[in-house]
Amino acid sequence: MRPRLVELTEENLIQAPTWDGEPGGCGWCLYWQEPKLGRIRREEGLERKRAWLQRVRKEWGGCGKLLFVGDKAVGYAQYAPARLLPGAAEYPAGPVSRDAVLLSCLFISDPERRHRGLGSMLLAAVLEELTSRGIKAIETFARRGSPENPSGPVEIYLKHGFHLLRDDPEFPLLRLKP
Repeated sequence: MRPRLVELTEENLIQAPTWDGEPGGCGWCLYWQEPKLGRIRREEGLERKRAWLQRVRKEWGGCGKLLFVGDKAVGYAQYAPARLLPGAAEYPAGPVSRDAVLLSCLFISDPERRHRGLGSMLLAAVLEELTSRGIKAIETFARRGSPENPSGPVEIYLKHGFHLLRDDPEFPLLRLKP
């Protein structure tokens, strides 16, 4: 079955990948949007995330992608200027550069589907879109030592031409100038 990529929209947000554990799904995770929010009901999270997505798409344009295998979304990417993702301010390796877009999430939710090129496919689609929009730089707080984190592992970014901008033992800031 051939994977397919689609732009993240308010309508398909409900199809975003889910997994066991907290927060349990990309469609209602508000980690980057409202970092001090705490636990809320899934339905409220979904509505808040939809409102954020609608605002960002109207103000800035497309800000995410879903990767499907068959009818199931297994990959999720989210990106926007850091001012639209206040959670970026929490990272010691920050701040995100003014000329950069923050790639906040790049995640393949099913561990059995990792290391099969899906993350690279998702990242390549994001980079292609942002480059075509004239974005001068892309930055991300990648995770060291754990593929379980939705930020994505450092290794995938280095493989695709990112370089270390500011180091941190857990979440270094990586940068790419396409």
